[in-house]
Amino acid sequence: MAESPQQEQLRFLRLALDEARKCEPTPTAFCVGCVITTSWPATLDPVVLSTGFSRELPGNTHAEANALTKARQLTQAQLQHLFPAAPPDELTVDNVLAKSDIYSTLEPCSIRTSGLAPCSDAIVAARIPRCYIGVGEPDDFVNCEGAQRLKDAGVEVIWLTEYEKECLEVARLGHPSK
Repeated sequence: MAESPQQEQLRFLRLALDEARKCEPTPTAFCVGCVITTSWPATLDPVVLSTGFSRELPGNTHAEANALTKARQLTQAQLQHLFPAAPPDELTVDNVLAKSDIYSTLEPCSIRTSGLAPCSDAIVAARIPRCYIGVGEPDDFVNCEGAQRLKDAGVEVIWLTEYEKECLEVARLGHPSK
């Protein structure tokens, strides 16, 4: 029996939670996981394009930035393997991202205390049309407006609240008790 759209969405958010658990906990940052999926052509089941978690790559990186970086490193052969039905002349990372969904355990940031580019801006720049979020970013460090920034740019924002408590618990691993 095929998964319902909601079951599929929750499965990908669970995968993002698995990514978040790979983070090295720190008291000054959240543990976040991210998954980028793509259905191309739209009639096919989605495949995982890339995953990421906070601090996975060098440079104080966030989960969404890492997943986008890893997606942009895919070769033409890897893209062709993932999307054999896609027209080869249209098979570029930018085109694939424009047909993708992004799942994040925590609301994508709108401000970085490090001065690096916010993840919400990177998602908009990648032209990803839909963002699924497990929980809003609490104001532990900054006042996040990532979901609103995405909406203002035309990205559809979908809150998957079924795992909200778990997403927040994982995000705060290594933090003093709140």
